[in-house]
Amino acid sequence: MIYVGIDVAKDKHDCFIINSEGVVLFKAFTISNNREGFDGLFQKIRSVCPDMSKLKVGLEATGHCSYNILGYLLDKGLPTFVINPLHTNLYRKSLSLRKTKTDKVDAEPLL
Repeated sequence: MIYVGIDVAKDKHDCFIINSEGVVLFKAFTISNNREGFDGLFQKIRSVCPDMSKLKVGLEATGHCSYNILGYLLDKGLPTFVINPLHTNLYRKSLSLRKTKTDKVDAEPLL
């Protein structure tokens, strides 16, 4: 299984791609919140996961900021899940006593 985590923001999104064995396929990278950025993300996903039935994409529910990328991913047929930001925040806090709040850390999927 391949997992894609996306931390959504207004102008850009931070993404992270990992497999079920914990191997990082693409370290945290940033895409623009536009068609060009979405196409770049899709190309990276296709390069590591030609079989979309073995893929899960998760992104935080951020209201209107996530609508464009969510629509794009769903139009491409990618299994995409919208996650409550409160849940991701509490999970991140449970992993460490450090305050490691960054968009790149938030993009790492919840395994």
